[in-house]
Amino acid sequence: MNTPDDDSPTAPGISAARARDVTDALRRGTVPQQGLGLFAVGLDRFTDALDDDLATVARGGSAFHALRGEYGSGKTFFARWLAERAKRRGLAVSEVQISETETPLHRLETVYRRLTERLATATHPPSALRAVIDSWFYALEEEVLDAGEVDEGDEAALAQAVDALLELRLAEVARTTPAFSAALRGYREAVAAGDGARAEALIAWLGGQRSVAASAKRAAGVRGDLDHFAALGFLQGLLTVLRDCGHPGLLLVLDEVETLQRVRGDVREKSLNALRQLLDEIDAGRFPGLFLVITGTPAFYDGQQGVQRLAPLAQRLATDFTTDPRFDSPRAVQLRLPGFDLDSLGQLGRKVRSVYEITARNPERIAARADDAYLDELARAVTGSLGGKAGIAPRLYLRKLVADVLDRVDTFAEFDPRTHYTLTVNAAELDEVERNAAVGAGDVELELP
Repeated sequence: MNTPDDDSPTAPGISAARARDVTDALRRGTVPQQGLGLFAVGLDRFTDALDDDLATVARGGSAFHALRGEYGSGKTFFARWLAERAKRRGLAVSEVQISETETPLHRLETVYRRLTERLATATHPPSALRAVIDSWFYALEEEVLDAGEVDEGDEAALAQAVDALLELRLAEVARTTPAFSAALRGYREAVAAGDGARAEALIAWLGGQRSVAASAKRAAGVRGDLDHFAALGFLQGLLTVLRDCGHPGLLLVLDEVETLQRVRGDVREKSLNALRQLLDEIDAGRFPGLFLVITGTPAFYDGQQGVQRLAPLAQRLATDFTTDPRFDSPRAVQLRLPGFDLDSLGQLGRKVRSVYEITARNPERIAARADDAYLDELARAVTGSLGGKAGIAPRLYLRKLVADVLDRVDTFAEFDPRTHYTLTVNAAELDEVERNAAVGAGDVELELP
């Protein structure tokens, strides 16, 4: 159902390594980190609108969407699929899991710290912060040298000119958060002096880390740790650095925002207000190049323990979902994920089978014994084991398909899944949502026709 691109299983140049990474993740029951376009189903309705958003961000604009879907509907998959598209356009990406204990939303300094820890580009895995900053300084040096006003051999003059250009680029950031540019200058001086420990400490401080050596901060002229109010200034500075070193924007995903419903009332209100503040700053144009995506359940967006608790935020996220889901606008503030049914599960199985065949030793046997009809039968069986809820079945379905069926068909010449395989679902292999939906108690055995 996806528009073919360079992640399509039929497109030329798909590496065996990428296909293997995808099937390995599905075998473990996790969402692959890359290659999601290989088996995306039902996302074609969003591609044009989201590509327009990515283009807007790359031009120095900003964008925001709130993903809406029940548990298991594919919100994390969608976010990572979008991240792949963003990387192909040169953007940096970061996925932050909101958590009451690890990453509380009302403490933006913690969100920023997780952002930098998970920062990635098409060429650098997390954390790409130091690589990005090094690239930025290289770009500044090249710009100074290209201007022809400084001799390349005059290191002192070059350093002075780069510092001046740094201040110019970060002038707007420095008005509210001067420590950001001060730490960057200190980092550059530490690298030039060969002081690796001080350079690492300042990179950690720029990434919002705590417990950075006081001597390193003192040498750079900064003090204390990043706080809630400075976090937005640091984000603004990071966007400037990204843009100047060839990454025109940042896709930031705040995943599982619905966890706010489970925190104390005062913490929930602070968190919702922090989200409102972030959206207001985006609308005001403070973050050129930022594409913010949050994910949550319908209960979070519609319930009194979520967005509706803060009227200004509810107004910003308001979207009419009383109409036929087929006609949902892909440009709306909230995007409703359609979820899976038996038909789309079968389509998903076909795409994964195509990916598996890329590295299979016996692809002809895979195609013959795990044919379309069998994939549909397996989809019905897995859905039945989860109380008929196809919307939460994809993870378990793909794990069973890869680990229990395709691996065996590829390995054993005599293995026929219709004859030698009975679907067994053990409570230990289910997540909480799947366990609540599962039929009966203990193991569930379903004979496939």
